[in-house]
Amino acid sequence: VRTRARLMNTIHPTALIGKDVQLGGGNDIGPGCVIEDGVVLGSRNKLWMNVYLGPGTTIGDGNQLHMGAVIGHLPQDLAFSGGASSTKIGHRNIIREYVTIHRGTKEGSATVVGDDNFLMANAHLGHNCRVGNRTILTNLATLAGYCEVDDGAVISGMVVVHQFCRIGCLAMISGLSAVIKDVPPYMLCAGRPAVIHGLNVVGLRRAGFAAPVREEIKRAYKLLYREGLSVPHALEAISRECKSPQLQELIGFVKNSSRGISAGLPAAQAAQAGIGSADEEDEETLLSRKPKNFL
Repeated sequence: VRTRARLMNTIHPTALIGKDVQLGGGNDIGPGCVIEDGVVLGSRNKLWMNVYLGPGTTIGDGNQLHMGAVIGHLPQDLAFSGGASSTKIGHRNIIREYVTIHRGTKEGSATVVGDDNFLMANAHLGHNCRVGNRTILTNLATLAGYCEVDDGAVISGMVVVHQFCRIGCLAMISGLSAVIKDVPPYMLCAGRPAVIHGLNVVGLRRAGFAAPVREEIKRAYKLLYREGLSVPHALEAISRECKSPQLQELIGFVKNSSRGISAGLPAAQAAQAGIGSADEEDEETLLSRKPKNFL
């Protein structure tokens, strides 16, 4: 074990520390913890009992890892061939009981978590996920492989997110939802499958967005989800009418979405009523269209 600071580490006698582990100072490592070979652990981290840190794991400073957390174990991916991959955790994260964060699948790849996140009990981050800063994953929230969660997003309890999906900044996903497409920034999303119900108004206020910016976001939401415009035409209108930098975040997110973005609530209601979708040659729209024989 190599220590990089003068602060004393407290390590319980039953903890197992592997070879070439690098420790900062002021860490408190509880009973039954296992730190595998080559792990890098920063300073002032608290590891409750029975925490597991797998090979290739790097953890910053001031994190709390509660009982039974598993960080950097093998990915649950049949494509995994045993190559060296990693897990990278930033600073000041709270990782509660039995959270699982798996390392990357492909050799040299990583699962990455930023700073100041709150991962509640039994949350799961699959291989190659990327989580930003100040996010909240509530109990049993589950991210499949290659998901991305941007800054300030909230994923409520028992939500499942399909692989390769992205959750935009300050978006909020309601409990028990099943997310199968990208959720744009600032939106409130719910359902199975999850659809957009409106704006995360409370989240925008708590994030300190000024009233004029919130009004522009509200206008952008209406253009994208309530005016019946195709996605390209909605983005053109948003670019023309909304000039705040926060709207560039929304526009860039939608343009770069590879899975497509979540539909609005009227589209879900139309699907339940058996109303057909737009013709294949038409541009994508997030609102349902009337069938040709509709009176």
